[in-house]
Amino acid sequence: MDRHDWHHVYDDPDSVLGRRLRTVRARIAEALDAAPPGGIKAVSVCAGQGHDLLGVLAAHPRRADVRARLVELAARNAAEARAAAAGLGLGDCVAVVTGDAALVRNYADAVPAVLVLLCGVLGNVADEGMEETVDRVSRLCAPGGTLVWTRNRKAPDRDPRVCDWLEALTERRDG
Repeated sequence: MDRHDWHHVYDDPDSVLGRRLRTVRARIAEALDAAPPGGIKAVSVCAGQGHDLLGVLAAHPRRADVRARLVELAARNAAEARAAAAGLGLGDCVAVVTGDAALVRNYADAVPAVLVLLCGVLGNVADEGMEETVDRVSRLCAPGGTLVWTRNRKAPDRDPRVCDWLEALTERRDG
């Protein structure tokens, strides 16, 4: 699959990904609205072309407060995200790293983040590695931060398990 051309599906607002994008953007806007005054660190894991976060930051009243790090392995997608951020006047507050999202060094100085995005990733992680992925990504969040994640609902539906893992992680960290 061409990871660059795949993103064209977002252009159709009635596609599954177009509808998912609207939902994710709504959650991002809610998280930014609810963030305490001051700086807001945001991280996007496997960010693709940055459609989700950049689409919100373009017009959000807190855009100047945000310092975002988008991590994307595919060089063409990272270049698209970088160009989009610059075109929206976000070049000073959005850093796009072309690199492996699994490497901690790619998040240096960007975590703990008030907002962490894990969108479109879990559907590509084998069942054996999903709980560890959820645990590691949740550690990028600041206390009280927001993790926005998506996963398809195709059988077998893993969403209930992901929710259970996140609840257990929250209880362990808060308790």
